[in-house]
Amino acid sequence: MSHWTWDYNTDDSAHITGGLPPGVVAEVERIATELAALGRDAEAVGRPTGRTGGLREFDVLGGRGFINFLAVPRRECVYICGGITWYE
Repeated sequence: MSHWTWDYNTDDSAHITGGLPPGVVAEVERIATELAALGRDAEAVGRPTGRTGGLREFDVLGGRGFINFLAVPRRECVYICGGITWYE
């Protein structure tokens, strides 16, 4: 079991989640929890494929949107970065 956690990459989570329906926010947070459970393996999830680390992109809601995240091993944390893109 991973000891990793997740967080938004800003103290103001409304900056990232503002204007999104509660169901979308809940799905993003569920995926963030799953990414944190992967621990260091989260560095290879999503795009770009073929390399690990750096800013990653992961589809949400069956491809109707995506999140950007950064897995930081030294902090044992997955950070949800920037805006969450969601298509109605």
